[in-house]
Amino acid sequence: MTRLLRWETVLIGLCVVVLGYGTIGVDGFGEAAHISFLLLDYTEVALLAFALLPIVLTGQIDLSVASVLGFCSALTGKLWDGGMSFETIVPIVLVAGVVLGAVNAVLIVRFGLPALAVTIGTLGLYRGLAYVVLGDGAVTGFPENYRPLATDAIAGTFVPYVTVLVVLVGVAMAVLVHQSTVGRALYAIGLGEQTARFSGVRVRPIMMSLYLLSGVLAALASLVYTLRYNSARADNANGLELVAVAAVLLGGVSIFGGRGTVLGVAAALLAMAGLRNVLFLGDVSDEIQNVITGALLIISVLVPVAVAAVTRRKARSHLRRTDEVPLR
Repeated sequence: MTRLLRWETVLIGLCVVVLGYGTIGVDGFGEAAHISFLLLDYTEVALLAFALLPIVLTGQIDLSVASVLGFCSALTGKLWDGGMSFETIVPIVLVAGVVLGAVNAVLIVRFGLPALAVTIGTLGLYRGLAYVVLGDGAVTGFPENYRPLATDAIAGTFVPYVTVLVVLVGVAMAVLVHQSTVGRALYAIGLGEQTARFSGVRVRPIMMSLYLLSGVLAALASLVYTLRYNSARADNANGLELVAVAAVLLGGVSIFGGRGTVLGVAAALLAMAGLRNVLFLGDVSDEIQNVITGALLIISVLVPVAVAAVTRRKARSHLRRTDEVPLR
């Protein structure tokens, strides 16, 4: 019974409902081309969500991920426009992502500043730097031999190449979070940083590495985004951090830390991608889609809190009944 009530199970059921309704009730939803579009559409969101997952597990946040993506996209365009080969640009952009992640890490971990305040600040800072690097214009014309990797499906299937990348990152994150000592440390930090430190967990090095990882995954997402749209712009992925946060929280990761799974986040991403595709094919405006995303974000925070409150109330009621049992 407990298994049936797990949030991951609810999300998988939601995926079945959304995908089933789309297939039966929405023209074209079940076609291979639209399934491929569904998977492509949330590629960057998935990479950003996997970047956020371990950070949120510790009770922290990184709201700058989409701005890191935007800066790295602008840097890609600037270097490409300057005549640099794409093979040289890729490692430079990945290093840039690490550097931006390191700025967050130093401010949050070394100086002890609140992660929310710092990453709201760097959200604006990195986006502003993107405009400094590239201005208001766009750079296009990226190499044709690389663009299909971000836009096309594997021959004979509807599965895009970049979906394989997302799956590999997701599997690596699952191993890190659920099968390693670092993963156990993440949950311990989320449940209580001081207690984790007294238990021998090296909190600072772990937290530093999480923000570096976030930076490099956001930089990787920028390369995919830039190639997929064949456009490097300073405003690329503007606002995408909220969708990534919504996916993480809807996936059952507690905003307070210490609870959540990679499976839950993956199921939330699939459900949100399916819902977006249903709305897109139904000609629902972007404004309404943003309203729905915001509603999902609120629900994803309220539901776990409500469930925890009900659980605590039941536990207290059980204890009272136990105390009232007369001794024989």
